[in-house]
Amino acid sequence: MSRTLKLAAVMGVITSLPIIPSVAAAENLKVVASFSIIGDFAKNVGGDRVDIITLVGPNGDAHVYEPKPADAATVGSADVVLVNGLQFEGFLQRLVEASATKAPVVELTKGGEVLRNTEEEGHHDQDKAAKGEEGHAAEAKEGHEEGHHHHGEFDPHAWQSVHNAELYVKNIADAFCAADAAGCDTYRANAESYGQQLAALEEEIKAAVAEIPEDKRTIITSHDAYGYFEHEYGIKFLAPEGVSTESEASAADVAALIKQIRQDKASAIFVENVTNPRLIEQIASETGLKIGGELYSDALSDENGPAATYLEMMRHNITAIKGAILGS
Repeated sequence: MSRTLKLAAVMGVITSLPIIPSVAAAENLKVVASFSIIGDFAKNVGGDRVDIITLVGPNGDAHVYEPKPADAATVGSADVVLVNGLQFEGFLQRLVEASATKAPVVELTKGGEVLRNTEEEGHHDQDKAAKGEEGHAAEAKEGHEEGHHHHGEFDPHAWQSVHNAELYVKNIADAFCAADAAGCDTYRANAESYGQQLAALEEEIKAAVAEIPEDKRTIITSHDAYGYFEHEYGIKFLAPEGVSTESEASAADVAALIKQIRQDKASAIFVENVTNPRLIEQIASETGLKIGGELYSDALSDENGPAATYLEMMRHNITAIKGAILGS
């Protein structure tokens, strides 16, 4: 047989062999995360067993996000949908209904201790309230009548406490195990490993706050997204807007805040990556406070920014706060 015929015969055998897809590809969970911080948690738990699509990406504002037609198809084909809950995602109910998804929609704040919404309370004292399994589903429908989005009884920004982030991670691992029992050991191991990094982060934040004099621990941010950080770590945050970036501050609100800033002797003022800096710049001008930089509240930065992961975001924020207050 000529060399050409031999080669043709070999190639014929090769091309006739069945193509076997990789096991990993066949088993990958299709996961939809509502916004970038949850997407990062999911990546750390799921590793290479999950494919993640994040609806509201880096520097995106989930408070005002309007879903695209493609989002409904994405949610419709998902195996697991991960959301914050507590009415954070104003678009969620409409999107889930439009998608007709059969996937579980997992609210990651379930089972945690959440703070009351200060807009509902009418003052800045934030009471800790245990939020059980019941009530979250009902909340999802409230606040979206006539297309409006407003937060309900509880502050949804629970991830601003590292202790709560640990709960998000546990709930994600539970959801992945329920959807992919074969990968459960991997998900649990990943969650435990990431949990150790979160525990180290918690200690870093507490150590940094301890270096700030107690009478210097009041700062200004754009919207009221840091109640959990305040409750957990003792930095007092004042903000002209409420817990949703849709809440616009009136002239009277701003005047009252400026008065409070002078009374409380605020030490620093910050813009946020998801809000317009104009109002903060006005307040800084009227109070003489220098803008201490940009904090990340409801979204991560892009991959080239200083807050591309949750760990980096929290480290960036406390480093910026400490640096602005102490002038370092």
